[in-house]
Amino acid sequence: MFVKICGLRSVEHVQAAVDAGVDAIGFLLSPSPRQVTPAEAAKLAAEVPDHILTVGVFARETPDQIRRDAAEAEVNTIQLHGDYKREDFDALADLPVTTIRAIAGARDPDTNCGAFGEDLLIVDAVTPGSGEAWDWTRLPSTPTGNWMLAGGLRPDNVASAIAEAGPWGVDVSSGVEVARGVKDSGLIADFIAAARA
Repeated sequence: MFVKICGLRSVEHVQAAVDAGVDAIGFLLSPSPRQVTPAEAAKLAAEVPDHILTVGVFARETPDQIRRDAAEAEVNTIQLHGDYKREDFDALADLPVTTIRAIAGARDPDTNCGAFGEDLLIVDAVTPGSGEAWDWTRLPSTPTGNWMLAGGLRPDNVASAIAEAGPWGVDVSSGVEVARGVKDSGLIADFIAAARA
């Protein structure tokens, strides 16, 4: 099971995720309680072994801004979250990075990984990062390819969510926090262990 931990802002929590065997670590480069600057993301990404994806997460930025910020952050993956179009992915296709398309699964009909040329797909709740639970068994269409389930996942429910939805991977942010934007090393380790159990 592929596991992504998103919204990390400290070396301590990056190291906790790496030690627990994470596959991808996300750095929020858009306005958010979890936001870091590209320079801060670069320092955190430098702590991550090469086999783990370092993801610059974008929600409102233009392709030109994404290009600049991803280069400064020195990430090997970019995630476009929300109302991005195929043209936005096309505009970034020359970058030597893995690409992730993240959608609101309950209202986005296109749940086929690769539909916009992306490498990975995240099927999230209607309000990303809110931690709100949603009915992931009632997607408008069955996702295909390398797709991750997100939204309302926690260490105590991720195993059942995987059993119900059958994703290729899972993505979590608020479900491993003790307060909004404040991660917990123990919860990060618990989540990864539960997802793989």
